[in-house]
Amino acid sequence: MDRDETEFLELWPDFALSLRAEHRSPRTLQSYREAVDQFAAWLREQGRPTKVGELTQADVEGFLDAVLTRSRPATAAARYRGLHRFFNWLVDEAELAVSPMARMRSPRVEPPPPPVLTEGELRRLLQACEGTRFEDRRDMALLRVLIDTGCRRGELAALRMEDVDMDYMVLHLTGSGRPSRAAPFGPATGVALNRYRRARRHHPWVACAQLWLGLKGPMGASGIADAVRRRGQLAGLEGLHPHQLRHTVAHHWQLEGGNESDLMMLLGWRSRAMLSRYGSSPEVERVRESHRRLALGDRL
Repeated sequence: MDRDETEFLELWPDFALSLRAEHRSPRTLQSYREAVDQFAAWLREQGRPTKVGELTQADVEGFLDAVLTRSRPATAAARYRGLHRFFNWLVDEAELAVSPMARMRSPRVEPPPPPVLTEGELRRLLQACEGTRFEDRRDMALLRVLIDTGCRRGELAALRMEDVDMDYMVLHLTGSGRPSRAAPFGPATGVALNRYRRARRHHPWVACAQLWLGLKGPMGASGIADAVRRRGQLAGLEGLHPHQLRHTVAHHWQLEGGNESDLMMLLGWRSRAMLSRYGSSPEVERVRESHRRLALGDRL
C-alpha cells in the first residue's frame, strides 16, 4: 500500500512507541491520543478523507474551530499541540512529505489574570511584617512599595539608594529594556522606607548601592519573590507573588475611578522617554496628584 493511502489513525501505535522512547509522560501520551482520536472522529462526521496523504490544513482548521465552539481555548491549544507533534513525526518518518500544519499557528490562549487581593487581605499581609527586626522593616517597606506603586519585581530589585527621592516622594524605576520612570508613593510608604533605611545602616553590606539587602548581600528578583511568598504564607495567602500585587494595584485604582492613562503611566504600561527624576513634567505632576487622591498604600 502506498504511504499516502495509509489511514492516519493506524499509525498511532508507532507514534506512541516513539513517545515512550522519548520518556514522555503518560499524561502527554493521553493528551496526544485524545487529539488524534477526536480529529479522526471529526473527519468521519464531516465525511472527510482519513488517509495520510489526503489530510489538509483546512481539515485541521475546521477541527480546531469545532473544538473552540464547545471547549476552552486551552483545550483547542492542547489539541493543536498533539496533532502538530503527530504530523511532524509523520514527516520525520517519511510517511508525509509536508505536514498539513506547517503554516498553522496555535490558537491563542490568554492566561487568566491572577486573583487580586482585597483591602482586608492586604492589611493582613502588612500585619505579617510588623516587628522591629531588620527583615521586618525591610519586608514592610518592600511590600508597601509594591502595593503603592504596582512596580515590577525587576524594577524593585534594581532600585538603588539614590533612586529613593523623599523630597518629591517618588521612586526612580528602571527595568531591563524599559524606559525609566518616576513612580509616586504616599506618606505611609515613605515612613516604612525611612524605617528600613535606618535599620539598613547597621547591616554589614551598608555600603552597597542596592536598596534591598538580604543576609548575604543585595537581593535579586528571586529573593524579593521569596520574601513576598513568605510574608504571604504568614498572612494565610499561599502562593503570593509580586505580579499579583501589581494586578491588585491596577484593580483597586480602576475600582476607585482612577484615570486609566494615569494608571498606565504609573505602571509603565506604554513606552515613553525617561521621565523627569523630580516629577517636573505635566504628566508626572498629574499622576502625582491622582496618586495622592487614590493611592491604595495610604488607606492601609
